[in-house]
Amino acid sequence: MNHPKEEVTFVIVKPDGVKRGLSGEILRRFEQRNLKIIALELFQPTREQIDNHYPKDQAWIDRLGEKTLTTYKKYGYDAKAELGTTKKDEIGKMVRNWLVDYMTSAPLVKMVVKGVHAVDMVRKIVGPTMPSAAEMGTIRGDYSVDSPAAANRDKRSVHNIVHASETPEEAKHEIDHWFSPDQIHDYKRAEEDMMF
Repeated sequence: MNHPKEEVTFVIVKPDGVKRGLSGEILRRFEQRNLKIIALELFQPTREQIDNHYPKDQAWIDRLGEKTLTTYKKYGYDAKAELGTTKKDEIGKMVRNWLVDYMTSAPLVKMVVKGVHAVDMVRKIVGPTMPSAAEMGTIRGDYSVDSPAAANRDKRSVHNIVHASETPEEAKHEIDHWFSPDQIHDYKRAEEDMMF
């Protein structure tokens, strides 16, 4: 088992973050917390790359559909009238397609971030997935007001600025998908000797 300071995670600045010029601010917030950016690239993803980034298993798709149906119920919207179905797997596939459309709509910034409990630290800095639930002081809380209800009504993905791996296992999968080993450059930050 690696030392906690050796943990790595994966982050994407999504189209709304890139188009709003927030990439530098997002990098600053990670570095300000003594996390290291060890790989970084601005690029235009293909549909295939994004399609392979997101899970395709039935449980994940069903979960997307269930979340959407829960949102429709919470706000009194008619899923059948708006989406043409109430089947969670069909809705999940729709939502996944909206996500792929959104993620290929503009360039992205992808990065590998390293540091003490990097996965949890980055998730804390970016805030909850749904910006409407994110606290002020987090990236999503400061820069997005989107909600699943608004996104569902517009038949689009939630615009939540960044993607950040949820677990070390997910981070490994995503880093392996998006970066080759020669694109990752570790180094020692100046303050590491003082901190550790």
